[in-house]
Amino acid sequence: MELDNNNHSVFSMHYHLVLVTKYRRKVITSSVSDYAKDMFLRISANYNIALIEWNEDRDHIHILFKAQPNTELSKFINAYKSASSRLIKKNFPEVKQKLWKEIFWSRSFCLLTTGGAPIEVIKTYIENQGEVR
Repeated sequence: MELDNNNHSVFSMHYHLVLVTKYRRKVITSSVSDYAKDMFLRISANYNIALIEWNEDRDHIHILFKAQPNTELSKFINAYKSASSRLIKKNFPEVKQKLWKEIFWSRSFCLLTTGGAPIEVIKTYIENQGEVR
């Protein structure tokens, strides 16, 4: 097992995050996903978060990432959902046809620790998500 470290600790903290669109509307295209992924990378740098795997379906995304012990996950997730929601709606006008309010993501999310399963198993699982295109 490969461990990360900082000045005071050694750790391995991996998370599986699932975000669902509001009303489970099928509005996530590969372009929207790429844009959302780029935003994730930009915002995550401020929270000591590193993306490991990303995949989308038409109404949700799966994200595997690692964090540090001092990472405030709920603040990061809220910042990401807020910024990405606003900018996706602004830059992808076709989304407004199915989601007419400013909200893109569902209010809830699923965040799982991955301590019980090897990371490669979860990575393979995420790689195999989504519809055949």
